[in-house]
Amino acid sequence: MSITIKSDYLIIGSGIAGLSLALKASKSGSVCLVTKRKIFDSATWRAQGGIACVINETDSFEEHIHDTIVSGGGLCNEKMVERMVREGPERVKELIALGVEFSKKNHSNSEFELALEGGHGKRRVLHAGDITGNEIERVLVRNIKKHENVSIYENHTAIDLILNDDKVCCGVYTLNNGNGVAEIFEAKLTILACGGAGRVYLYTSNPDISTGDAIAMAYRAGADIANMEFVQFHPTCLYNSGAISFLISEAIRGEGAILKLKNGKTFMDKYSPLKELAPRDIVARAIDNELRIRKENFVYLDVTIRSKNFLVERFPNIYSKCLEYGIDISRDMIPVTPVAHFFCGGIAIDENGRTSIKSLYALGEAACSGVHGANRLASNSMLEGIVYAERVYKDSLQFLDKEYSKINVKSFKNVDFSVIDDAGFIMHEWEEIRRISWNYLGISRSNEKLFKAQKRISILKDEIEQYFKRVYFSVDGIELRNVVFISEMIMTSAIYRKESRGVHFNIDYPFILSDPKDTIININKV
Repeated sequence: MSITIKSDYLIIGSGIAGLSLALKASKSGSVCLVTKRKIFDSATWRAQGGIACVINETDSFEEHIHDTIVSGGGLCNEKMVERMVREGPERVKELIALGVEFSKKNHSNSEFELALEGGHGKRRVLHAGDITGNEIERVLVRNIKKHENVSIYENHTAIDLILNDDKVCCGVYTLNNGNGVAEIFEAKLTILACGGAGRVYLYTSNPDISTGDAIAMAYRAGADIANMEFVQFHPTCLYNSGAISFLISEAIRGEGAILKLKNGKTFMDKYSPLKELAPRDIVARAIDNELRIRKENFVYLDVTIRSKNFLVERFPNIYSKCLEYGIDISRDMIPVTPVAHFFCGGIAIDENGRTSIKSLYALGEAACSGVHGANRLASNSMLEGIVYAERVYKDSLQFLDKEYSKINVKSFKNVDFSVIDDAGFIMHEWEEIRRISWNYLGISRSNEKLFKAQKRISILKDEIEQYFKRVYFSVDGIELRNVVFISEMIMTSAIYRKESRGVHFNIDYPFILSDPKDTIININKV
């Protein structure tokens, strides 16, 4: 194994956070952008909603801050929320200057068409139809490819962080997916921005790449991890055996869609005065409760009050996708069900994106900045990504003149590789982890479920770690190892929290404590 390349910045991940930082960092140093699949394979690319941002006089920073904190269930870092909201407009202007085309009220003026989503008291979500992430990703990638000092490494899977004897992060071990060779990327600064971990659950809106790689690597390296019990479930994923994780955007409820039972009755008024526009945790839990009571698999989302012309223009992607499955949303109700969606917790970072490990930053869904608290306000995630890209970039400039850290490169493998990758083992373990997570670490939890999960996950983790030490590297094996660590972190954090708050609901602690605290876990302090 040899060092393949050195750079000032090593960025793992190609979503809005990683791409935004890469573009900024290219002005000051060399950048290696490493991504597990192709550069467009990210959660950002699939995002339908938009970016929440105060951009006109009918809205205010104070109102956006208030809505974020209310949705966050009393656990938001209010200072971080205020900074994100107030810095947001300048970061959005940067996207527009790069060429991002957000939807306008009409094609002849410059006034943006703002969407309303659950938890927001005002229309403040900038969007590009219902393919906002696709538009942002396309523009960022196009601009990045203009810079010669940004080297893009697709099909490279990060395995583990490299720390020197002083516990300073020096880079990452990776697997070249194409030739199966383990390689090293060494850098002055390493930034983890490779998204969330929805694939730990049986049903999720996330793409296949979302296996919690950044969080798992940081945890194994000894970084502080915060609030992993807070897993947000998106209330409305299309329920159809042929549709894989297709979301029905929250914005559709902002345009008047109503949730109904199979018998046609509405039910959200029983759970919140905001009804369909309540924060995601309330809506997802309401749907889950109704499904459990009735032993059914889905409820309906009815937007037939809107005209076909409006729906085709406002939600072209959703309209056409549903039509593929025989659902004309201008006439038919949409069968929907909650699925795992977004992690409010992650690698604990400070106001500048620094982790507890020197020379290691994190941002985006992989990080826990405190802005989401116990439940993310819709469309705040991409705002957080661009704001922290700027913060990390500014903070990083002071370290670019430092020398590369001295590292001792060690091989992971101390055996003769006599055991080849076992697809059957991986499939079996993966399926069990995802079912345990879904059944015991899902929308509704209990002490009994959590302790069952604890016993089984402990056994699985030991089996997988032993397996990982004995076989050749493979993408499937690396991801399996990561998801069992993620499942363990969710379980551990959920056991620690003796209350129900935001997206964490435990039937044995149905109350909210008056003095909420973050849940911080560290592999060296367990």
